[in-house]
Amino acid sequence: MMQKILVVEDEVKVANAVKKGLEENGFEVDVAYDGRMGKSLGASNNYDLVILDLNLPHSNGYEVCDVIRRRNSRIPIIMLTALGGMDDKMQAFEIGADDYLVKPFDFRELLARIRVFLKRAGSEVQQNSQYKIVIADLEIDREKKEVIRGGKKIPLTAKEYQLLEFLALHKGKVISKLVIAEKVWDIDFDTGTNVIEVYMNFLRKKIDKDFPNKLLHTKTGMGYFLAEE
Repeated sequence: MMQKILVVEDEVKVANAVKKGLEENGFEVDVAYDGRMGKSLGASNNYDLVILDLNLPHSNGYEVCDVIRRRNSRIPIIMLTALGGMDDKMQAFEIGADDYLVKPFDFRELLARIRVFLKRAGSEVQQNSQYKIVIADLEIDREKKEVIRGGKKIPLTAKEYQLLEFLALHKGKVISKLVIAEKVWDIDFDTGTNVIEVYMNFLRKKIDKDFPNKLLHTKTGMGYFLAEE
């Protein structure tokens, strides 16, 4: 079955070039040329991945991302932005993007990132026979990609889920930032990037904040681990 991608991009030339390139690589592609159309398509169709421009007419990328995330909190979203500053990148991550590309970008790089996300989505269940991970009152269902803590369902983005699952699969073991960057993001981060700290903070707010027993821990200067206190 062909994998389906939504491209939300108001620059017609860029949108059509991305659509053509993806279709040549065997994907089915829908294009929305403004935010309103992006929200409509994102809310009514099932996609395997979304490529989303930040600056859009009628409704910006943040609003479109929010609508898509409410329908499917796991779907990988790659944000396109003309702004390459660290604050802009952090903002893209904070609103739920899993990755970002700064314009102008090389289509081959976009394609490589898409394949990483889709390959991981397709292989996550098969790679480990441990379908359910239970640590204290935290349950991770690896088939449904659902997380429950204390009987309450915790909504996570695709990247938050991948980070939590990776730590859970190595319960009690301290994992360095370098390993997390390589295994969860599939890239080597430069040392000036604090995206892993940002994501650990996101996870702590969702997983630990409302519970007295903390599960996510930092070993200063060494990395992070998931374990009962």
